[in-house]
Amino acid sequence: MSDDRRIILITGATRGLGRVLAKRYAAMGHTVVGCGRNPKSVEELAQALGSPHHVRSVDVASDGAVAAWIEGVLQDVGVPDLVLNNAALINDRAPLWEVPVQDFSDIVDVNIKGVVNVVRHVVPPMLERGTGVICNISSGWGQFSAPEVGPYCATKFAIEGLTGSLAQELPDGMAAIPLSPGIIHTDMLDTAFGAGAAEHWTADQWVDTAAPFILDLGPEQNGQSIRIPGSTDP
Repeated sequence: MSDDRRIILITGATRGLGRVLAKRYAAMGHTVVGCGRNPKSVEELAQALGSPHHVRSVDVASDGAVAAWIEGVLQDVGVPDLVLNNAALINDRAPLWEVPVQDFSDIVDVNIKGVVNVVRHVVPPMLERGTGVICNISSGWGQFSAPEVGPYCATKFAIEGLTGSLAQELPDGMAAIPLSPGIIHTDMLDTAFGAGAAEHWTADQWVDTAAPFILDLGPEQNGQSIRIPGSTDP
């Protein structure tokens, strides 16, 4: 792994995989730019990380909120070197026709529109510099489906396609990568797997492998669907 220090932007940084990555990268000496929707959780993470890190309360489903956030990031911190579009929602398990209308809309808004909103505002300054990596967090459920998680599967299939297209649009020296973390025991996995979630890696176990692996991703992996080594897919 390179010893260079980077500016790393993480959405959904206050919970689950986003939180462990934010804390690990800060401990490694990188500058973390993070966001979450819960103001209390944002304040807790901001205090845990301290200076020079930049953690804000942002709803990624709002293009205006993302635009204002990225503008502040560029002014206060600089252009991110690595973007991890991690924020996501999952539905309570149910047949598709029983998923509430608002739940479906919220999942699409965060999991797809939220990723595009970040890309819309962070990629142009990265293009000006000519370097940068965008990892859009996908899932095994972005490559094959499962019952009762149809809305989540649909959004992760979309992430695979969106990221593949983005990868073809970026110039040499940059990368867009759909990245599957594998099955990790988080609150989201409790929703999806129930009691079976406890059989899998915890986030703290996962981050030991994931954090350095992600840092090594670059233009050579542009457009490739990648899974964190050692993790398992649904």
